[in-house]
Amino acid sequence: MANYFTHFSCLLDVGTPENAAQALDLYNTLSEENAAEDPPSEGFLLSIKPEHGGTQLWMRDDETGDPEHMIQFVKRCAAAFGLTGLWGFQYATTCSQARVNAFGGGAHVLDLVTGETVDWIYSGSWLEIVLDGGDPYA
Repeated sequence: MANYFTHFSCLLDVGTPENAAQALDLYNTLSEENAAEDPPSEGFLLSIKPEHGGTQLWMRDDETGDPEHMIQFVKRCAAAFGLTGLWGFQYATTCSQARVNAFGGGAHVLDLVTGETVDWIYSGSWLEIVLDGGDPYA
């Protein structure tokens, strides 16, 4: 049986060490909400990166993770801490065994002020559109 994974590793600067500590509370609240879902998402791991002044949150998968769950967390941090600018990350989708269409990835960019998606790409749909003769940017 094949196992499917989503991998990512990225940073979010929340401005101050106090905000970083408070972000852990936001993370715990979101994790509790996630646990109540049926089924719960894979979630993600979170830690503070002291080598970056204690203001950077390191978000990553454990064995596999849920990018959407992480995006919701970033939106909560942006609203709670008044973050501005753009933030984004990349992810990879993999499989424990060779399978057709089992590998890919993508990227997602958010406007931290509005919480809106600025742009995103998923390589699986991009490839399919191009191979079918379409314009993936239309």
